[in-house]
Amino acid sequence: MTPEFVIQILRQALMTAFWLAAPLLAVGFVVGILVSLVQILTSIQDSAFNAIPRLVAFLVTFLLALPWIAQKMTAYTIAVLSDFSRYAR
Repeated sequence: MTPEFVIQILRQALMTAFWLAAPLLAVGFVVGILVSLVQILTSIQDSAFNAIPRLVAFLVTFLLALPWIAQKMTAYTIAVLSDFSRYAR
């Protein structure tokens, strides 16, 4: 196994993790900004008011994206493990 091959495997793993986390992080960012704007406009400084909408948004996004996430994870796992003889060299 050459160093370039190991780098390629690690790169694929990191890119897969990035694309799987991107929808959740984007929704959390947008909801966090919106909640912060509402807190600024209404002068509400309750920490639960900030956390609960973000958690609900994460849950809804996770449930909606779960089939896509499972498909991507399965495809990556099959791609890595299907040609297992490449790693033994």
